Amino acid sequence: MSKRVAKGLATNLARGYSYNLLDGFVATTTSTSFSLSVPRETSTYRNIAELALGFGIILMVLWVPPHEQTFLAPLALLVTLSLVLLRRQSLNELGLGLRGLTRSLWILPATVGVMIASVLAAKAIGTFHALYQADFRHVAGYVLWTLYQQFLLQDCFMPRLARLMSSDSAVAVTAVLFAVAHLPNLPLTAATLAWGMVSCLLFRRYRNVYAIGIAQGLLGLTFAVCVPDALHHHLRVGLGFLRYPG
Repeated sequence: MSKRVAKGLATNLARGYSYNLLDGFVATTTSTSFSLSVPRETSTYRNIAELALGFGIILMVLWVPPHEQTFLAPLALLVTLSLVLLRRQSLNELGLGLRGLTRSLWILPATVGVMIASVLAAKAIGTFHALYQADFRHVAGYVLWTLYQQFLLQDCFMPRLARLMSSDSAVAVTAVLFAVAHLPNLPLTAATLAWGMVSCLLFRRYRNVYAIGIAQGLLGLTFAVCVPDALHHHLRVGLGFLRYPG
């Protein structure tokens, strides 16, 4: 390493610059939320605690009766949103800005292609059926929910995992957490494991949530009409899956 390069690197580190672990290459940013000057132990404990809190409260909501969900669900929303906002990242860093949006739009027509192929295959084997609660309010609400799921994956879980392990490992573990949250719905767990991996890789490439979140909503609706309700119980997970009336 030349003296000029070494001097520049030392200057950047002194100013609180950090490595961006999610973009797949070494870069410097002006964010102070994960400065290399912070002791590794402190950062590690904080990230583990935030992961446990965020994922734990989500699992709690999924496994309590409906009455308890009415007040736990808003609390889980507040907690996970606070974990993200406390890092004080910009909209572009969160994938909520315009950066990467245009380049990621190809995901939507590709998703439509998968939807058409899936419906044709389901009709051929006789599993295609009408969507449960096919009104606009239900469908729009589901797509908004999948957008928030991607926000959680990409802005709450994957960044913290990326501070604890390699970027590729963080993608894999994030996908596993996403799948675990859909237990004991085994068909949906398998589907979300695959999609969790794909969506994290897409986010790492384009750094934008919108197309990925909408794609997940469209794929979820397609899954709902192509796979028998007897298997996925109207896409229910947790306690709701076990209490499905059949």
